[in-house]
Amino acid sequence: MKTIGLLGGMSWESTVTYYRLLNEGIRDRLGGLHSAKILMYSVDFAEIEELMSSGRWDEAARELGTAAENLEHAGAELLMICTNTLHKVAGRVAGTVSIPLIHIADATGRRAAEDGIKTIGLLGTRFTMEEDFYRSILKERFGMDVLIPAESERRMIDDVIFKELCVGKIEPASRDAYRSVVDALHKQGAEAIILGCTEISLLLKPGDTGIPLYDTTEIHAEQAIVEMLGA
Repeated sequence: MKTIGLLGGMSWESTVTYYRLLNEGIRDRLGGLHSAKILMYSVDFAEIEELMSSGRWDEAARELGTAAENLEHAGAELLMICTNTLHKVAGRVAGTVSIPLIHIADATGRRAAEDGIKTIGLLGTRFTMEEDFYRSILKERFGMDVLIPAESERRMIDDVIFKELCVGKIEPASRDAYRSVVDALHKQGAEAIILGCTEISLLLKPGDTGIPLYDTTEIHAEQAIVEMLGA
């Protein structure tokens, strides 16, 4: 089994889920008392969020790159960024180390493509929904049409992520608002929805909507398990 390095804490609410999924996945595959070999560097998310919101992505990339180097030096053989949004700087981070980085959009796009999805809706932070670093992978590598919510809906989704989910608040009214967005995207032609923020799966579950939801945290963790075991 390979040792995986996690860049976590963005937010820690979802990093907890990564830790659980990785350990459960290794246990289920190997049985007995087996658990995942994990190294983690958990950042202070307030510092990273300030860099994001002020557009200081170069600084965010340098900080995560340094953390990635520390994980490699400590013995990590694979690397994961435990958040969708910071994959905006995934290329920069990967360039600081010699170990493979498991990209969340690539893993998610591959899963949806295997299911035959051609048109997909994308929820996430405003950076993930509005910029091209995530959508381009879905379009160029997997040939998908990507739909995003209307501007007012994007603001609401982003607010819920940062003001509620990242601090552990799960509000029924926000779940209903997200459901309405999913329904609107479905009517526009989306065959499925990517929960493109690792916190959204804390709010929306598969039974909450009438179309498939792709939980990026779960898919990312499953891909990591495959690569950890070399299967």
